[in-house]
Amino acid sequence: MEKRPHNTQTWRNAVFVVFLINGLGFSTWLARVPAIRDGLGLSTGEVATLLFTGALGAVSGLVFSSHVVAWIGQRNTIVVFGLLGLLGLAGIGLSSELLASYALTAVSIVAAGAGNGIADVAMNVEGAQVERAIGRTIMPWFHALWSLGTVSGAGLAAFVSFLGIGLAPHALVIAIVAGATLLTLPRFLLGDAERTESTSEEPMTLGERLGVWREPRTVAIGLIALGMAFAEGSANDWLALAIVDGRDASNATGALWFGFFTAGMMAGRIGGVWVLDRFGRVPVLQASAGLAIIGLALVIVVAQPVVSGLGALLWGIGSSLGFPVAMSAAADDARGSAARVSAVATLAYSAFLIGPPLIGGIGESVGLLTALWAVVVLILLSFFASPAASPAKAPSP
Repeated sequence: MEKRPHNTQTWRNAVFVVFLINGLGFSTWLARVPAIRDGLGLSTGEVATLLFTGALGAVSGLVFSSHVVAWIGQRNTIVVFGLLGLLGLAGIGLSSELLASYALTAVSIVAAGAGNGIADVAMNVEGAQVERAIGRTIMPWFHALWSLGTVSGAGLAAFVSFLGIGLAPHALVIAIVAGATLLTLPRFLLGDAERTESTSEEPMTLGERLGVWREPRTVAIGLIALGMAFAEGSANDWLALAIVDGRDASNATGALWFGFFTAGMMAGRIGGVWVLDRFGRVPVLQASAGLAIIGLALVIVVAQPVVSGLGALLWGIGSSLGFPVAMSAAADDARGSAARVSAVATLAYSAFLIGPPLIGGIGESVGLLTALWAVVVLILLSFFASPAASPAKAPSP
């Protein structure tokens, strides 16, 4: 126990790297979807099917993730399934460019989605244990590192694409470098040992892990994550296009507005730790929901560029904390934290399944900007569910 402060700092930094790698792998292939389309000669509908396949793989992985963690442990789950996600990334590049195989590309995308999804739960539980060890909420910083990974992956993808480097060598190099880095981390991940030290209770049985879906608090926390994941996912999928089509703007302008949103996400996650320390989870979540709604309304209603751009920034800030705070809240009780994080993450990721077709379908009839009002409804759901994130009370002795 004398070494805990030093170990905790090293442990925290290792978890930072895990989040960074997960975000990097996720964004590397998504940023090069045009290369996948060209390599396979796909229609827009077939590309949409591939993207849906990836989201389905991720959600399927999340459903089983708590059981995987129970069977092989957190550290092994992070490493083994993180490597599976990177193997899927390499497979996407090789299958789409060198083999030109739709079937193998789809299998690789499922592997990438499932690997990342299962590792995602384990690394969020690990992050929550770091929080307990240091005595403050820093989950938003972990998710900021994930965002940094996605931004870095997208920027690198744009750079190598500009140089004319194909997806196969690009994906292979990223997978090898990230995989080698991931393999250096296991000795610094202390979550399994921390769980053993922090509780003498027996691990949850299979029935108990399934039973978390009947816990009102867990479901309510899942609704917080669902609403804010929907707010984030709708911007990822539709913000740029909504600005281009709804405001008759250029593609560059649409990309810039998306940049405002991602900048808000990053800033909100970095600054959110101080705000959470000062004001607590529930007020911050409710204020965040309010900011997201105000930002969305400005984007939808106001054509003036400065005000609309500010709206995109506020939308990003408001959307930034819901998911990481929900992960922290789900893991308040060390016993069963993986099962509850898995349930909450599954509800949240369902937003990435229902969001694109829902907004796209409404947008076909009324336009994408007007369709974004549907996002406000989900954010309001998150607002009203926010009290569930109050720190769980310790059980009576």
